[in-house]
Order: sequence, then structure tokens, then C-alpha cells
Amino acid sequence: MAKILVIDDERSIRTTLQEILQYESHEVDLAEGGPTGIEMFAQKKYDIVLCDIKMPEMDGLEVLEKIFALSTDAQVIMISGHGNVENAVQAIKLGAYDFIQKPLDLNRLLITIRNALDKSSLITETTVLKKKVSKTLEMVGESPAILQVKEMIEKVAPTDARVLITGDNGTGKELVARWLHEKSERSSHPFVEVNCAAIPSELIESELFGHEKGAFTSAIKQRKGKFEQADGGTLFLDEIGDMSLSAQAKVLRALQEHKITRVGSDSDITVNVRIVAATNKNLKDEIDRNQFREDLYHRLSVILIRVPSLNERIEDIPLLCQYFNEIICSEYGMQLKTITSDAVAALQGINWTGNIREFRNVLERLIILCDKEITGKDVQLFAQPIGRK
Repeated sequence: MAKILVIDDERSIRTTLQEILQYESHEVDLAEGGPTGIEMFAQKKYDIVLCDIKMPEMDGLEVLEKIFALSTDAQVIMISGHGNVENAVQAIKLGAYDFIQKPLDLNRLLITIRNALDKSSLITETTVLKKKVSKTLEMVGESPAILQVKEMIEKVAPTDARVLITGDNGTGKELVARWLHEKSERSSHPFVEVNCAAIPSELIESELFGHEKGAFTSAIKQRKGKFEQADGGTLFLDEIGDMSLSAQAKVLRALQEHKITRVGSDSDITVNVRIVAATNKNLKDEIDRNQFREDLYHRLSVILIRVPSLNERIEDIPLLCQYFNEIICSEYGMQLKTITSDAVAALQGINWTGNIREFRNVLERLIILCDKEITGKDVQLFAQPIGRK
């Protein structure tokens, strides 16, 4: 059942629509003109608005604009007379879902309403998904160490400066990279991630730069690399300290000339990407060991952001408990667990070598294994891995 508002100055049209739509089990409200309809729309959430175009006090185009000022997601179906088709087309350009000509065709009306409801449901689902995604991208913490990272992101994100993110495994380097992208002018373009440690050295060049058909045995068709896929957006090179020296040389060229060459091709392709890299290694040590190019290091490290370990910001653990409690319980369809103060204190006393990644896993374990309340005793029983002291 949908909530539908009918705005029309003709009483016969209003009552006919009300009878038809109520018969279809919809909830229907009526407004005899634009000002009344806008007032009703502002006071109550409607799934569909049916609005006449030609009305004496305020025409339908003006009503449409005022409704969209109240809600950009409104599904408005315009009702037009034979002489108002041009205005109806203008209404579509302004954002109306559709228009129906008088005399009204019952089947066309019901199909249009059903389709508009489907679109509204998709918009709602997309909004919910976006909220879930933004929730998982939240950077939780108010400690001085994490506030410094947040401040750096705010300053650096709007620029195109290359960023090198350092920190131990599990600290949230990818999260920092994603925030740099989300807060940049490139946010409407792709964020493409490459885990340099997970790709065999003989395949990394093909992964980054793409290849032509027949370039090597398994190259059965042309393939775009990550640089091309990220064009206009951000390319995140995770664990760049594990990249082969030959691939490093080609990445350096791409940064210098903004051009790449697919494996098996002689043609250059111009690319426009922002590079954000991350590593858990000390790249200066790698340079001394001739495992990393110094010139590439200087190209990548225009801005350096170090992500602190969880042990450096244990004052954030109460907030992290609350955050992951909500996320995990929602994922499992559980009631929120109560985490006692002695449980929080016990969690603060653990040596978090795996950082945020380990912390989330431990909290998930506690939420699954404990009843309504998680206590310090539960932490001692379930949180410590075998052999950890």
C-alpha cells in the first residue's frame, strides 16, 4: 500500500482517482490546488504525488519545483490535458517521473504508479546501502594520534598531492586512503585498489598497465590495467614495498609522464590518476637494501601520513567497542550487547599486535560467544589467543 497525494482543481478528477486508488488498497489524500498540496506534502511523507499541470492558483510546474525543494526523491506524476503536452514534457525535464494525458487511462495510470513505486524502493535501498557503506568507512577515535590523522586528511584530500601512508598491519591504512578519495574532487570517479603483495611479480605489470591480446600465453584478449581503470580517480597501491623493481620503474615513468604502456604494445596511453600508496615496511631501509627505488620513494612521499597502532591510542577502545558492537550485532541480527567497564578495561590491557583488524575479530568472537553482557571475565576467557600473554 502506498501513500498517494492527488493535487487537482477538478473535483471529479480528484474523486475518481481516490476511488480507483483506494480500490487498489492505496491511502489517498486530496488537495484542490497547489498551495494546499504543498502544505500537505510538507507535513506528511507521500510515496507518489499526482499533480495536474493547469490549475488556476498555481500551475503544476511551480508545484513540482516546490515539492522537489522539500524532497529531491519525490515521485511526481503529472496529469496533463491535450493542450498541455508541451508543459508535461517540460515537467519531465524538471524531474517529474512521468505524465498521463486526460482522459485518464486506468491501466496506464496503475502501471505508471507501480513503476514509480519500484523506483522509489530502489532509491530507498540505495540510500540505506550508502549509509551502511559510510558507516563502515567511519574513522573512529578521538585520541590525539587519530585526530592528527583526521586533520591531515582534511588538509590533503582536496589537493592532488601524492600520499604515502605508513603503519603496521591492521591499523587502517586502506581506510585513510578511501577517505582521501571520498573528500577529494575525484570522489565521483573510481577508487581502484591494488594489493602489490598479493600479485605475483610476473603479473604485476599486466595488472597495473594492462596487456594486449597475445602479449603472453594466457593473454587471450586485450585488458585494461588498474591505471586505466582509475582514470580520473584514485589508484591505491597497497603494500607498495612488495612491488618488483621492474614494476617500480614503470610506475615511476607513469608518475613522471602521466602515460602508461600496455604489456605487448608500443603505444602510450595518457592517464589522469592520483596515486595514494601504503606500506607496513620502512622504505628507507628497503632503499638501503636496494629493494626499493629512492626516486620512486620521493615521488610517492609528497605527503606522509603515519597511522598509529591501536596500542598507541588505547583511549579510543571504548568508542571502538561501541562502534563494532553496533556493526557486528546489526550484521548478525542480534540485540546490542552490554560491554561492562571492566571488560573495556581488560580490552585496553591487551597487546594489540594485529591492531584494529585483530580488535574487531576479538569483539566479534565475544559478541557471538557471550550472552547479553560482556564482562572482564569473558575477555580473559575468550579474547586472548592461545600462547599470547
